[in-house]
Amino acid sequence: MTEKNHTVRAYDEELIRLSAELAEMGGMAESMVADSLTALSRMDTKLAQRVIATDARMDFLQRDIEERAIRVIVKRQPMALDLREVVGCMRISADLERVGDLAKNISKRVVAISGGLGTNFGAKKVIIGLEHLSSIALEQLKAVLDAYRERSVTAAAIVRERDDEIDALYTSLFRELLTYMMEDPRNITFCTHLLFCAKNLERVGDHATNIAETVHYVVTGQQLVDDRPKGDSTAVMPEG
Repeated sequence: MTEKNHTVRAYDEELIRLSAELAEMGGMAESMVADSLTALSRMDTKLAQRVIATDARMDFLQRDIEERAIRVIVKRQPMALDLREVVGCMRISADLERVGDLAKNISKRVVAISGGLGTNFGAKKVIIGLEHLSSIALEQLKAVLDAYRERSVTAAAIVRERDDEIDALYTSLFRELLTYMMEDPRNITFCTHLLFCAKNLERVGDHATNIAETVHYVVTGQQLVDDRPKGDSTAVMPEG
């Protein structure tokens, strides 16, 4: 094997490793979000704790992808599409790591409010709304990861355009929870936890949209500069 062929093979192996770790992160992100909502609906603190523990693996993978990608850029000095592929891996891993953090945050809320679902306001109705919000966010996440795997700009654009559906549902839940809080101050603590859960799910949709924009960049070499659709009319809330 010539030195050139060896270099090309080594480069290909590095890209394969990056892709494999990114795929693992994608699967873990989907599972963590789904499990965090299952834990919330069932008030399953053991499942919530497992989600929280899983986040350490997500953090490790994100750091490893970033370090490997930087080494590839320094050693191989890729150009054009190859460079965008490596940069895309770093960007997407960062978004997936944040999705893991958001699922962990929801799980921490489950631990904090465990046993509180027996309150007399419409908690179960809100949980159903949160499950619906979660299902759409997960659909978006799965669709955008498929778009990345297939390098489909069209599929990525559909994900980006659908973000306003998540925002609208989040806004509806936000207003419903505020109503319960105003009706009875005893609901404030529990409803506040649910508000943060809803916001975390809305942010999962935002990160799916970020990944869609990265897919567009990887495939076309162009950054999307137009404002994305945004239907969230609530005040800004922190992600925690």
